[in-house]
Amino acid sequence: MANNKFNGQRLKEALQFRGERLTDLAKTVEISKQSLSLYANGENVPPYENVVKIAKALNFPFDYFMTEDLCTTATDNTYFRSQASASKLAQNSQKVKLEYVAKIYEVFLNYVDFPARNIPPVMFFEPDNTLEADSKAVLDQIENIAESVRRFWKIGMGPIENMQFLLESNGIIVTGFRDVDEKIDAFSQRINVQNHGSVFVIALALGEKPDVRLRFDMGHELGHILLHDWDESNETLSRDEFNSREKQANMFASAFLLPRDTFTRDIAPYATNIDFYRSLKKKWGVSIQAMMYRARQLELITANQFQYMMRIISAKGWKTREPGDVPGKINSTIFQGAADLLFEGGYLSAEGLMEAFHEYGIFLPQKDLEDILGLKPGTLTVGPKVVPLVKPKFTVIE
Repeated sequence: MANNKFNGQRLKEALQFRGERLTDLAKTVEISKQSLSLYANGENVPPYENVVKIAKALNFPFDYFMTEDLCTTATDNTYFRSQASASKLAQNSQKVKLEYVAKIYEVFLNYVDFPARNIPPVMFFEPDNTLEADSKAVLDQIENIAESVRRFWKIGMGPIENMQFLLESNGIIVTGFRDVDEKIDAFSQRINVQNHGSVFVIALALGEKPDVRLRFDMGHELGHILLHDWDESNETLSRDEFNSREKQANMFASAFLLPRDTFTRDIAPYATNIDFYRSLKKKWGVSIQAMMYRARQLELITANQFQYMMRIISAKGWKTREPGDVPGKINSTIFQGAADLLFEGGYLSAEGLMEAFHEYGIFLPQKDLEDILGLKPGTLTVGPKVVPLVKPKFTVIE
């Protein structure tokens, strides 16, 4: 919706979205940093030609800078796996993208019903002493929680065939971002949607990662969702506290993907044979190294045996690329499913959906929209317009 006035906040968001600094933009558009700062803070209104320069440089539509955000969705804390190493600029870039995922989710709710949030209540007692983050007592808690979640979701104690579908069918949104800082593995965020409660979003950093790595990333983020306090900002955590939570999320992912009793029965006969781990990799959908870590966690191998096996892994050059690795990708997301339902049913065209986004003040380039929503390239390409006689609501079922 038109604002008829330059929106300085949008300039700040566009810079964050692109992972750029005001200084970099100033050099590109040949406008002083001081002038750009005044625009961003609403202390000065840029002339038309300067808005055109800014829009072109940041690859955003002109209208993006001339609209207000009309979404009511609010975002909470964000968990980054790489908080300790990734730059603030890189983190903010992904955070603002997740915020747009939340806003677009709100728009889709006018047309479709997504799977309801179905997350079991969990009681996890985090130790006060960070040195005890991965203690036996903590591990026992996490083992029991992982098993209770499997029982709650009625998936048994065997390998999980499709981790993404499992999460999405229980109301957790999964998407994947390309061109992400290499120090960022995955991240998750809680969003609050008016009249719909809170929803969790998991974003996977796509690229060269194998599929087993993405599955573990999903398990890791599920660990954060279940175990940790989302009312507390990560900004207040010390480095040791952050590392403790990372360890616990890794422990949960291991326990959830490789249940204690069934995995022990599988691996125990040849727990020190690396070739045996290779044979089990396809069955469990977990990396050789993660299974070795799990075997050590369950005390099926000693610390010395684990270290020796890891040296062999390193000598073989398997640290970064293991045998059997398949390029990782995500399946069709719930957003793809929603768009397909609307388009194929003739109730809304790509143009109509883009107009719905615009009504909420969402003006992003098509490529960016398809990227952050995990849509197939070309999904939002504008074609013949279909005007619906009614505004039906569908339930998205994968």
